[in-house]
Amino acid sequence: MDFDYLVFIGRFEPFHIGHAAVARHALGHSRKLILLVGSADTPRSIRNPWTVAERTVMIRAALEELSDRLIILPLRDHLYNEAQWVTTVQRTVADAVKADKGAADARIGLIGQEKDASSYYLQEFPQWPLMDVRHTETLSATELRRYLFEAGQLDFHGGLLMLRANVPAPVFEMLEAFRKNGAAFDQLLREYHFIQDYRSAWAKAPYPPMFVTTDAVVVHSGHVLLVRRRSEPGKGLWALPGGFVQQDEPIQAACLRELREETRLKIPLPVLRGSIKSEHVFDHPDRSLRGRTITHAFHFDFPAGELPVVKGSDDADKARWFPVSQALEMGPQLFEDHLHILAFFLGRG
Repeated sequence: MDFDYLVFIGRFEPFHIGHAAVARHALGHSRKLILLVGSADTPRSIRNPWTVAERTVMIRAALEELSDRLIILPLRDHLYNEAQWVTTVQRTVADAVKADKGAADARIGLIGQEKDASSYYLQEFPQWPLMDVRHTETLSATELRRYLFEAGQLDFHGGLLMLRANVPAPVFEMLEAFRKNGAAFDQLLREYHFIQDYRSAWAKAPYPPMFVTTDAVVVHSGHVLLVRRRSEPGKGLWALPGGFVQQDEPIQAACLRELREETRLKIPLPVLRGSIKSEHVFDHPDRSLRGRTITHAFHFDFPAGELPVVKGSDDADKARWFPVSQALEMGPQLFEDHLHILAFFLGRG
């Protein structure tokens, strides 16, 4: 064996035959394989349809005969703090080796494929030799998700054949059960069609559109104000009050307008403006499924006092104050990158 442990990082949405081939190759060169399942603290979406627990079941079912040599652990995203993400990977691997009673000088390597710009992370761990695997002929996970969500279209049967050909048999059975029997899939399917229609509306624009939005992080007496989304995308998820900037308004004015429209917060505008503690731009290219969307977030801080009455309206069916500690643990219930925005302002990330 070349290594005691090889580290394989991915989202595995879903775990396909290419992933399985890399895992088997890794176990031909290492005693054990540590799979870090990314996007572990995110809500279901058409980009991340499955929970870490569901993806773990996929992996173990696809590699059943090798299951005792697999160490599968969740890996949380840190969209706006790359150093913290790298630190989390290092710490998770170190803890995994320790829990496995591995030696302090265990030989650890990284396995993956340097295929495009998305593979940049493979160069962020120089302490681990990189095993660069050759391309395995398979459809990408993005293409496989598209086939899954196109159920009911004219190419439905062909899509199923493509899925069956590109994922391990146990994974295909799980995908079929998910497609046929779950309210979660029905919600994702509605979101998929919404996003398709949304993007189609901009398809004839002379340039790819870039949207500008604003979000309000209102903290009052140790609580943060969230709204529950009324419609797709992210229907039913909790979110920061916010929305699109109109053509005739400054960004801060848009933030105040959206905040009052969605929560009916009665604090006077001069007081709100005076409570702005900081602001920041969040611009991760993949932060929104609707397309390239850059948001300007404002942090409003009220250290003490009775919580103001709020009520959902406009695009939000409910508005509510959450303890900050609770909000920071609501990753799977929070829209898009709003957990990361909260973490940026409130000190955890």
